[in-house]
Amino acid sequence: MRTAEPGIAPHGSAVAVDPARWPDVAGVPRASWPRTAVTGAVVRRALRRLPLRARFAGPDPAGARTVGLGGPLLEVRDPEAFHARIGAHGLVGFGESYMAGEWDAPDLVAALTVLAAHTADLVPAPLQRLRPLWAARRPEGERNTPDGSRTNISRHYDLSNDLFALFLDDTLSYSSALFRGFPASWDLLAAAQHRKIDRLLDLAGVGAGTRLLEIGTGWGELALRAAARGARVTSLTLSREQRLLARERVRAAGLTDRVSVELCDYREARGEYDAVVSVEMVEAVGDEFWPVYFRTLDERLAPGGRVALQAITMPHERMLATRGSFTWIHKYVFPGGRIPSVRAVEESVRDHTRLTVAGRDAYGAHYAETLRLWRERFTERAGEVAALGFDETFRRMWTFYLAYSEAGFRSGYLDVQQFLLTKEDRAR
Repeated sequence: MRTAEPGIAPHGSAVAVDPARWPDVAGVPRASWPRTAVTGAVVRRALRRLPLRARFAGPDPAGARTVGLGGPLLEVRDPEAFHARIGAHGLVGFGESYMAGEWDAPDLVAALTVLAAHTADLVPAPLQRLRPLWAARRPEGERNTPDGSRTNISRHYDLSNDLFALFLDDTLSYSSALFRGFPASWDLLAAAQHRKIDRLLDLAGVGAGTRLLEIGTGWGELALRAAARGARVTSLTLSREQRLLARERVRAAGLTDRVSVELCDYREARGEYDAVVSVEMVEAVGDEFWPVYFRTLDERLAPGGRVALQAITMPHERMLATRGSFTWIHKYVFPGGRIPSVRAVEESVRDHTRLTVAGRDAYGAHYAETLRLWRERFTERAGEVAALGFDETFRRMWTFYLAYSEAGFRSGYLDVQQFLLTKEDRAR
């Protein structure tokens, strides 16, 4: 393995990587020349057919080689390391190569959007059929058992409340907003988040006296908004940092008599509620536990009640093709995460609950705009992120995560849905 000394950038990289903190970024996998050459040929073949320009550095500036049909530029500064990482670890290696500074793009989102739009055919069909042989498998320790879920959630959401506050708006909402039109601007984001929250509360029929269960507190904005309507809210989270700040916000709003924020797994929830709201939490459940999650919604909901569920989704065939895969997002951002398809949600509800999917709306373009605003804010405040102790490798990782996600929604590979689930009142 080719490694970098502490504080020294790998060859061809513009980033000084701390090998103690980022061992798989600091060290380039050792690969034989034939394997690297084959990977390079496969990568160039894939890029050659795409509407982008991939420029591979040569021994001198005049030796650079460009492939592609024209469009956004992807600039590979260290082709040897780039190919070695992809050859060894696929898309995980692609992300790690960006973290190491071995490639970059003047318009990162545009380049990633092209790649996201062609995800299904980037790898030749014969190699796709061999995916189980070469794709990394998810670590057993990241299964979303009760203990595993606590660890997985903590790794992302307990990073630092101050970090999230630097790029989120004043509502501290970390899910898709709902805008009135595009392009969106930062000064409209808080209102767009309230519009999203209000729509979910309306879907669930939340008003004065409603007993509301929220699964996934975030930093408490939905609970506060529901309590302001007169609801009595029990909100569940596994993040200690989020719970601490959410409780502070509840106290500051004078709503402690209406909102209870509990450090509790959804499987441990008790009681009966008139409404349940869960915003972009199902993605953290894991597909093996989707039946348990949806049964929990059913069991906690009173007859005649309503569930408002917001979920990121992906095409069903891609969900099946990537089942069990260990991705860059899993490794560095959302351990244990799994994005469902609309069909997977509908089948889980049908097969494991007494609930009915009574409505569904998609608005993925709004998530792309939300992510753009977060990414631009994060970039603008990079100095403040650094002051919190997050190094350049982390900042490149987070930039890649936000851009990668935005590209997913801009390409249509990802979408976001609001589902209304209802439960018949058999007593009527």
